[in-house]
Amino acid sequence: MADMETKEAEMDEDGIIELLDDDDNVVKFKLVDVTEYKGEKYAFLLPAEPNDLVAEDEVAVFLFKEAEQILAPIEDEELMQEVFDFWQSEEDEEE
Repeated sequence: MADMETKEAEMDEDGIIELLDDDDNVVKFKLVDVTEYKGEKYAFLLPAEPNDLVAEDEVAVFLFKEAEQILAPIEDEELMQEVFDFWQSEEDEEE
């Protein structure tokens, strides 16, 4: 998700979070889950409306800096995959 900028995470009453892409266009997401992995929190978001950055069935993963209420893109593809795999394993265990 290197195409997204760090932005203060504000959720509206419908559970929609607005982030900015590199061109300062608003991209809307719906929060799916937040999980902790290796001492950091990560937010999992689904597109709330069609956009060019994330397919509608693709989950976007962001570092969630809770104290600042900021969502930050994860630049390291390996880390992003690790976090996603960890989250998937947690979801599988819950089922």
